Amino acid sequence: MNKKSTSSNSQTDWQRLDAMEDKDIDLSDCPEVTPEMFAKAIVRRGLPKTKTKAQITLRIDSDVLQWFKSQGRGYQTQINQLLRAYMEAHQQ
Repeated sequence: MNKKSTSSNSQTDWQRLDAMEDKDIDLSDCPEVTPEMFAKAIVRRGLPKTKTKAQITLRIDSDVLQWFKSQGRGYQTQINQLLRAYMEAHQQ
């Protein structure tokens, strides 16, 4: 552990933390991660992409686009998922 402070006025007791063992750490406010929760977890960033995506220009009604954007981050992925579901439903 680097003991050099990043701030000249650190109020952290580094000696106490260095002496602390795992059993001394209070985890009472941290929920336990169960195997079921871990199995349902989705990692979206940092992993290599599994499918190649093509960048295109697509004309969409402005109110449709605004609605997707209002859903928050990842709206382009949501649009792609809906198009994929439609494609898969209509394949023979």
